[in-house]
Amino acid sequence: MQAGRMPADEFARVAERALRDTIRHFEETGSPVITDGEQTKPSFATYPLEGVSNVAPDGVIIPFEDGHTRQLPRLTSGPFHYGTYASTYLAAAKRLTSLPVKQAVISASALSLLYPGSEIPGYPREAFLSDLVGEAVADIRGCLELGADSVQIDFTEGRLSLKLDPSGGLLEDFVALNNRVLDHFPPQERRRIGVHTCPGGDLDATHSADVNYAGLLPALFRLRVGRFYVQLASEKDPERVLEIVRHHLQPDQTIFVGVIDPINPAVETPGQVRDRVLLAARHLPARQFGTTDDCGFAPFADDTSTSRHIAFAKIRARVEGTQMAAQEITA
Repeated sequence: MQAGRMPADEFARVAERALRDTIRHFEETGSPVITDGEQTKPSFATYPLEGVSNVAPDGVIIPFEDGHTRQLPRLTSGPFHYGTYASTYLAAAKRLTSLPVKQAVISASALSLLYPGSEIPGYPREAFLSDLVGEAVADIRGCLELGADSVQIDFTEGRLSLKLDPSGGLLEDFVALNNRVLDHFPPQERRRIGVHTCPGGDLDATHSADVNYAGLLPALFRLRVGRFYVQLASEKDPERVLEIVRHHLQPDQTIFVGVIDPINPAVETPGQVRDRVLLAARHLPARQFGTTDDCGFAPFADDTSTSRHIAFAKIRARVEGTQMAAQEITA
């Protein structure tokens, strides 16, 4: 859903109805933890820039495998500050449900791409990164303090970085920057913080599915979080990925494996989900993993190829299939 195409008061009413409808349908899936569906975000990546004036539209271009692109904004001057924090969306959702709510936030590494290739006069890159870390910390902390069940850091650029820089240097920079943020949180809070990775999922296309997961996962597990949300349903060789995960997963970490492919228009059956969970259980300790969707269903709020009906049917299948598998695992 996007503002700017109708009067602000009318948009607010439409957004409220959409949010109520999303949360109601999410509750009806039986999911023990829900999200707000990011109904009022301009996009999962750029929500902090809502209300910010020191950006231009001609930033980094991200190409997708089908030929379409997304373009990030470009920072034009300092200092850098968020215009909107994710706790705004969390507060709106929590007013409408008694269920635990997981809140997604964008990673500092993704927002680091806002800084242009040439230095901004009077605002060196290191000053920008320092401001960015402070804002990213405030974004996460605000959600934790407001009572988020968990906070998911979206890190889709992790896998993409290996396409942009096969040496892995950019990925290492991303991990180091995100750890600068995470180091502001004590261990008990980091257990509620997770990181999500996928090869992108936009307009039924990805940006980095051809990048070998083996290049990403060792670095991913150096992020100092307690939870990992990993796209897996759409992987060609999920067992190979699970073996890599098993090797790097630490005893105090939880892995949420993707068992739903949002890009595939076919709705998974609970039985298919059960089988994917049981496959994961052959490689991972049952007490250390859960399930998730591979990625969001419309991360830039303009993907109409997957209806809301299909999206919630897929989520319902995830819940039911996970419950079926849990009964077999614990039997």
